[in-house]
Amino acid sequence: MTRHGTFTLATYLLLCGAASLALAHQGPDPIAHWAMTSRSIDGKVCHARLGPDAQLPEAGRIANDAHGQSLDMTGAGPAETAPLGADSEYLPTREMTVSAWVLIDEAEEVGGVAAAVAEDGSIAWRLGYNDKCFTLDLATSEAGQTQVEGATPYEKGSWYHVVGVYDGQTAELYVNGRLDASEPKDARGDLVYAERQRVVLGGSGDTARPPLRGRLREVSVYDLAAKKAWVAHEFEHNRSLVTLKRDARQDSLSMVVSPYLQYGTKEGMTVMWQTSLSGTSVVHYGETDECEQSASADDAEIHEVRIEGLEPETQYFYRVETKDDSDQSIGSRVSTFSTAVNEGTPFAFAIISDTQANPIVCAKLAGHAWAQRPSFLLHPGDLVDQGVKDVHWTQHFFPGASELISRVPMFPVLGNHEQNASNYYEYMSLPDPEYYYEFHYGDAHFFMIDTNRNVGPGSEQYEWLDARLAESTSQWKFVCHHHPPYSSDENDYGDLWKQNKSERGDLRARQLSALYDKHGVDVVWNGHIHSYERTWPVKGNRAVAKDGPVYMIVGGGGGNLETPGPSRPFFQNRVHRSHHYVMAHVNGPTLEIRSFDLDDKLFDTVVIEQDAE
Repeated sequence: MTRHGTFTLATYLLLCGAASLALAHQGPDPIAHWAMTSRSIDGKVCHARLGPDAQLPEAGRIANDAHGQSLDMTGAGPAETAPLGADSEYLPTREMTVSAWVLIDEAEEVGGVAAAVAEDGSIAWRLGYNDKCFTLDLATSEAGQTQVEGATPYEKGSWYHVVGVYDGQTAELYVNGRLDASEPKDARGDLVYAERQRVVLGGSGDTARPPLRGRLREVSVYDLAAKKAWVAHEFEHNRSLVTLKRDARQDSLSMVVSPYLQYGTKEGMTVMWQTSLSGTSVVHYGETDECEQSASADDAEIHEVRIEGLEPETQYFYRVETKDDSDQSIGSRVSTFSTAVNEGTPFAFAIISDTQANPIVCAKLAGHAWAQRPSFLLHPGDLVDQGVKDVHWTQHFFPGASELISRVPMFPVLGNHEQNASNYYEYMSLPDPEYYYEFHYGDAHFFMIDTNRNVGPGSEQYEWLDARLAESTSQWKFVCHHHPPYSSDENDYGDLWKQNKSERGDLRARQLSALYDKHGVDVVWNGHIHSYERTWPVKGNRAVAKDGPVYMIVGGGGGNLETPGPSRPFFQNRVHRSHHYVMAHVNGPTLEIRSFDLDDKLFDTVVIEQDAE
């Protein structure tokens, strides 16, 4: 795994302690990250988003609550990785941050949330708790064993964000965004590891002591020392876990999310909507506004109905209807959709990314895009600002995008702001495993990737993408993922107003570029940076005249705008700072791309012609 992020804005905050919390993104990549959801727990295996998987002694039990999912550790025993060498890339050496969301049901004299434990039981580091408060234990080369004991008592049955930080000299313990205790100068030197050790999640590392009796939601390990501003920001990002209450159940049936479309093909379409109460899921549809046919699915609050047996290149009308147990009924107005086109038929699609918490801008862009009658919407991630918050979906994204996605299907990928939350998987209906997938449309083949996860050589997505690109016979090959391999941004990959060094893009995502070069990918669409950028064709990390993929950042869907740096990198062709949307038009060997600002004014256009065979 390539470690990167050293010069990102968020890393600058980590290293320098800047006070501003106005972060555009979530910061550097952890070297290891486990999110405890039904997507990551597969029987006895806890799949890591980054780093090594962990093994449970028995099948994991997922707990659902008002804010998402967690792993119920009570009686299950801790999760442990395979043994790691002292020089493992997944173990911090001198500087360290360990961050976790944990709920404790039963106090212990010595308890563990996350720890690096040798085979003889010795501890290199442990974020834990005792019968009163949270603790941080370290073994360092110059000070030996050190423990930081928190000052704030924890309450059983409550969620806490706990962070342990070590910078080579000082050990700090944070609870719910605030510094709770520190040991200045008591801990010095490198962290001391044995020849072999495991990372233990939900256990102290002492087999004679009981594992965590409670719940574990997320654990992240960094090889950087966090400052107060970063810790506070991380806590604020998910404060709802400790402050929000369950919504009271409504007695009246109402529409929470209006109908929207997913995964349109030549023969099928998925219609989804959400109601305040569980009820029937019925879609009436047909080739006239009488909607004389119907399809249904199981009762639900988030309704998902797949319509099959449709004709290609055909306009259909549809409306939805839900009835609950008390015979209350609610429905939608009649709308339309069209099935996918056959090979050889021209089509066009819209691209909008990073809509985040700005339904006003999103709605304006969606309206402009719909006026151009695209066949579908491609969304390169960050649909919302905080994926774990229901209201960010029901009050931000869906109201903003409704004019467009009620008429055309949306094909999204996960951004970092989705937080891999269960909300994303409940609201989206995509081919398994949903965080990556593919689809065909006309003469194009689309490959949708989750760059929040491992994407380096040997990873699941890398191997899948290599194989699927090799098998593709489509005239056009397009890839979509959130993080940009190439970017001219001023400070996300190195502050170019303070130094002349920048990674010029996401290095983890850039590992995929070798596949794009190898298999002749035409365009790669990204978000994450809240501005617009189109590169020259790039191949072998060099700008070329042709026969290389063009990389496009289209992150102007609503997030706070960002700015390119003061110097022009080799790959840069066109940059533009505005909220925007993009239209791509495909006609045989011709691809036309046009980009429009918030006032619907054209600011960039490019035509790519494929050589005749």
